[in-house]
Amino acid sequence: MVEISTSLLSTNEEEIIKIIYDLEFAKTDYFHIDVMDGKFVQNNTLEKMRKYTQNLKNVSNVPIEVHLMVNNVEEYVKDYIDLEVNSITFQIEACKNEMEVLKQISYIKQNNCKVGLAISPKTNIEKVYEFMPYIHKVIIMTVEPGKGGQELIPETIQKIEALNKFIYENSYEVDIEVDGGINEKNAKEVTNAGANILVAGSYITNSKDYAKAIKMLKQKM
Repeated sequence: MVEISTSLLSTNEEEIIKIIYDLEFAKTDYFHIDVMDGKFVQNNTLEKMRKYTQNLKNVSNVPIEVHLMVNNVEEYVKDYIDLEVNSITFQIEACKNEMEVLKQISYIKQNNCKVGLAISPKTNIEKVYEFMPYIHKVIIMTVEPGKGGQELIPETIQKIEALNKFIYENSYEVDIEVDGGINEKNAKEVTNAGANILVAGSYITNSKDYAKAIKMLKQKM
């Protein structure tokens, strides 16, 4: 069964509490928090996403997954571990070497938090293979990290297929999460390729009926 993680990146701050309640009622499986430092990517969402996470902790029981698009991974890992989120995923490109990747993975897991690696469209999927025994998920970015509302890059479908094959051949229990440009037109293609968690932002939050939008994505599996 495919699961849906709703990104709050493009939501209106003044209406966030109502949006959270409505999305929980619409049965989103996760809330997706996009943390950007204005350095790794152009946008800066640090203050907004921390506020949103605190709001979620106060009013919702839906699991929170944090996606770090930052240069200083360790600094923001510590921030969100303190907020007791369900999972923290960081961009593999933000780390200088393999040892730094393993250090962050270990630190997150030691704090009773699930851990994932995210990979940008231009990075070879093989970069994550050696870390598969130690992580819970891989987020394959199907758009360039940094802003919402982009269209899915078709070539990224091949990366989903390759990762799915690698996971199957090695009997790993790792989720494949796809983030960027997801809608009812491409949801079936990415799930057929092997994704089991779909991150959707503007497709859901700009719709008039959150529950219908989420149901549409789940029916495309």
